[in-house]
Amino acid sequence: MHTAMQADAYKIIHHAVQAVLPGAAVKNALQTIERKPSYVVAIGKAAWKMAAAAAEVLGDDLIEGIVITKYHHSEGPIRKMTIYEAGHPVPDANGLAATEQALRLADKLRAEDRMIFLVSGGGSALFEALPDGVTLDDLMKLTKKLLSSGASITEMNAIRKHISKVKGGRFALRCMPAKVINVILSDIIGDPLDAIASGPAYPDASTSEDASKIVRRYGVEITPEMEKSLAMETPKTLSNITTCVTGNVQLLCESAKEMARGLGYMPVVLTATLDCEAREAGAFFAAIARQIRAKGEPFATPCAVIAGGETVVHLKGSGKGGRNQELALAAAKGMDGLENTLLFSFGSDGTDGPTDAAGGMVDGNFYAACAEKGLSVEDTLENNDAYHLLKEMGGLIVSGPTGTNVNDLTVLLVR
Repeated sequence: MHTAMQADAYKIIHHAVQAVLPGAAVKNALQTIERKPSYVVAIGKAAWKMAAAAAEVLGDDLIEGIVITKYHHSEGPIRKMTIYEAGHPVPDANGLAATEQALRLADKLRAEDRMIFLVSGGGSALFEALPDGVTLDDLMKLTKKLLSSGASITEMNAIRKHISKVKGGRFALRCMPAKVINVILSDIIGDPLDAIASGPAYPDASTSEDASKIVRRYGVEITPEMEKSLAMETPKTLSNITTCVTGNVQLLCESAKEMARGLGYMPVVLTATLDCEAREAGAFFAAIARQIRAKGEPFATPCAVIAGGETVVHLKGSGKGGRNQELALAAAKGMDGLENTLLFSFGSDGTDGPTDAAGGMVDGNFYAACAEKGLSVEDTLENNDAYHLLKEMGGLIVSGPTGTNVNDLTVLLVR
């Protein structure tokens, strides 16, 4: 791997993530609202940092709070808050138990009370209460099927919102007559407020018919109890909410652009709405790299070609990996032999799929180096096993939990 360009890559990663950490953004959002005693519920991968910032701003106005985040994402106690860790991306019993405590808090609210609801990506799995007749095992099976189906996050959430007692605006209903202030860290392209964490406190734009069509489109089998729940419509209006977005993938891309320029690259943000198969995105970036190297177009070197968004993987094999690792590995063959060329892709939350890696990194020498070791990039992709090959070749990006979650960033560096 090109060590100097690797160093540049890690500087870009660090700078981009620092720009979208939720602490300062949450403080800014809460400092603009009226000071009064408040309850707090925080959900998602960034829940701990968001809750810690809220506790600092609220001070003695914090009555009680609940934090529900992914395992190993808590950073310690927060005054007046109870912290729960639970399963992600597949829900588990801890998530259900934690959500039950949040609902008990909601049930205590009166008209004069206020709930500050801190929302970040991952909340769909972490924050859940099941309809009558639907079991945790049913939900786990459905989630696994959806994750491997190739469905987009918005499509998955349309289904999950209709098979839930808290998603799709239902948590806000449970808080009535109290007011709910949503502070949202967006992890979905375009910031659709009803889809982020499946919109527990926002009117739902998807319908029961939409959800049923998605189930049929991907051939996902559901139980009769789920069918019954799917037919029950979610709230389309809510009178007790106020909402602000504190961070998103556009800011992630702009921060990467800023650092790349500082490192001497001409930065270009292609899109902040990347949404396709991970392998297709990898092949596309490799094609751009070849064009730059062969023709000096569409961008002159040195350049940094940047994209934000979230790709999907249609699982066929039994290997281990994540969408960013698969994207990077899919670019390796097309970049073979290109000098001073490197690509990386990572999840801003520090977790790519069910792995301890944030993503992957390859350069123009990567494919040939794999072949020398008898490792097949093509076979690895067919088995969806990017993690093990990238680990063997030193191509994993491992950051640990970052405390934020605003989609993924892919950057092609060409010197």
